[in-house]
Amino acid sequence: MINNEAIEKRLFASELNKNLIGKKVSIAGWVEDVRPLGALIFLTVRDVSGVVQVIFNKSNTSQNVFLTAKSVARQSAIKIYGTVKESKAKVANVEIQAENIQIVSKAQHPLPIDPTGRVGSSLDLRLDSRALDLRNPFTSAIFKIKHIALQSIRKTLLDEKFIEVNTPKIIGQAAEGGANLFSLDYFGKKAFLAQSPQLYKEQLTLSLDRVFEISTYFRAEKSHTRRHLNEFVSVDIEAAFSYKEDVMDILEKMVVKAINDVLNNCKKELKVLNRELEIPKVPFERITYSQAIEDLKGSGLKIKFGEDLNTKALRRLSKRHKDFYFITDWPTSLKPFYIETKKDDDKISESFDLMYGYLELASGGTRVSDREKLEKRLMYCGLDPKNFSEHLKTFSWGMPVHAGWGLGLDRFVMFLTGMKNIREVVLYPRDRFRLTP
Repeated sequence: MINNEAIEKRLFASELNKNLIGKKVSIAGWVEDVRPLGALIFLTVRDVSGVVQVIFNKSNTSQNVFLTAKSVARQSAIKIYGTVKESKAKVANVEIQAENIQIVSKAQHPLPIDPTGRVGSSLDLRLDSRALDLRNPFTSAIFKIKHIALQSIRKTLLDEKFIEVNTPKIIGQAAEGGANLFSLDYFGKKAFLAQSPQLYKEQLTLSLDRVFEISTYFRAEKSHTRRHLNEFVSVDIEAAFSYKEDVMDILEKMVVKAINDVLNNCKKELKVLNRELEIPKVPFERITYSQAIEDLKGSGLKIKFGEDLNTKALRRLSKRHKDFYFITDWPTSLKPFYIETKKDDDKISESFDLMYGYLELASGGTRVSDREKLEKRLMYCGLDPKNFSEHLKTFSWGMPVHAGWGLGLDRFVMFLTGMKNIREVVLYPRDRFRLTP
């Protein structure tokens, strides 16, 4: 039965279904293909949710509408008004019999890249035209997955009684010393772009107990690798009356939940990316730094105690530990001043890194909560406690034992999507060579 009732609001491609057959609807999107076949014109229109086939019949539309549809440039932004019909095509249940077309904005050819992905482009060219690149279903799938992962992460932390906070990004003191910081003139004073919310989130446990922040941070490192950027998004938590093991459990729970939510909500996107995900086994494997050194020694790579594990070592280690795993109990000398040490051995820290293969995803541990010990740790690390006076004074106000971690969101999305270059999972990446767009 034909129902000519009109739906006034714009519908997305994903909202069109057989229940709407006979109804007049409007859609908006970008022209992906134009196929004139005599008295018929077939348009493929894409929006963020998918594609819809639109048919113009010369006998049912005005000559002006028919010619406009025939001559519209691919990738132009358009609006369509017409009636939903059953489709004989295998890819969709319904299509739109068009009555009118409005060209909102004409695409000027030649375009810098092909947003359909049929003609390949280098990553640099795609990043130069990122807004256009996002029309490619492959590219947009990455950021839809990132969106779901972010939702899941927030939900887990809220369920764990964390409060979301926002800390300053222009700071007067360095969270981990002055290395690798972008400095700037702040009305005649020296200031820095924050590389971490570390000091602030520790202070906030004094009153808010459990806090988290998802925000952008900056590191002035001159590295140029597939897993480093100078501007990055970090998920940070800090929990009062907690120790290393407590926050490791929260991190593990959050990661597993995010993977599960992506699997349940991003089936189409994972298929586009040809990415297969599995729920990891819990609890995650846990090895100490000393055990990692022994594993490496067994593979023929000798690492002295106190040496950091470089990329070569982590790649070698990942051959034995293929899934998610924690490396715990790092040497104190390799960790920042605010990381607590073992009670029976101050050369070992109460710390951990979460790894996936050779990729470090998160780092954290129990924090120093005693002011006197924190001052000693600052001096041990070659830092002047006077430069941290604003932070240190809060440790005289009833600072609880606390622990936390920071997770690199972009690296985690690399895992979720299977991307090998972090620039693929960041909308507008910033490295030492890229400042635009």
